[in-house]
Amino acid sequence: MSVARPRLLFALLCLSLPPCALADSDNVSTLAVGAGMQHMPGWVGARTHRSDPVPFVDIELPQYGFSLSTEDGLQYDLVRGAHLHGGLYGGFQWGRDHDDLGTLAGKVPTLAPRATGGGFLEWDFDRQLDAGMRLSHDVNGAGAYLEFYAGWNPPRLGLMEQSLELRWQSMNGAAMRRFFGLKPASAQALGVPVWQPGAGSELATLEYDLFLPTGKHTGLAASLEYGYVLGHAAASPLVRRYGSRSQLTESLAFVYHF
Repeated sequence: MSVARPRLLFALLCLSLPPCALADSDNVSTLAVGAGMQHMPGWVGARTHRSDPVPFVDIELPQYGFSLSTEDGLQYDLVRGAHLHGGLYGGFQWGRDHDDLGTLAGKVPTLAPRATGGGFLEWDFDRQLDAGMRLSHDVNGAGAYLEFYAGWNPPRLGLMEQSLELRWQSMNGAAMRRFFGLKPASAQALGVPVWQPGAGSELATLEYDLFLPTGKHTGLAASLEYGYVLGHAAASPLVRRYGSRSQLTESLAFVYHF
């Protein structure tokens, strides 16, 4: 979850598992690594894009309730019910650097990346459908983030696994002002009004993933994500005048599963 979700959005856990492991994924430990490319907005709300090489890591130890992935961050399941799960959550908020800002560089402040910590709750309806929420707080500042999500794994298309996830993200006022606010100096440099928004919705996202096995331990993972900036974030002059509410991200990666 994030104002700029980690630039690692190309796979879900189920997509990194070979078909034999999917049959009993509740009891199977997972170690998967990979690398690929991702084409994404320079910052959330930007109309410009950039392409970056991205790593992929997915470690699942269900017997200990532990998972670490570049998709879902760090989770430690303290509940471990048949359907209900919940516990500690750790994530990462990417910021924006000089190159990300492009023509806005020098007028809008850059933002350092920050770690976040909090908790999660998830309900697994069955092996194909789940829904949950994550609540986290910036460990170095006042920003707080809330995300609701629902995921569905449709039937396979031949050898191809597929997954669909819908997410809604919101921020408290401090986080909203950090990413989308404009202080007097920046507003004057851009020739727009000062913007100091409050808490509210930030982004709604629909993500579709595909995984095609290429061998017993290898495969190709592709992802297409469409996001739409909401609320005070969409009303920011950064998005209204210099960006776009529509956010498209595409990823392709090679994954090795041990």
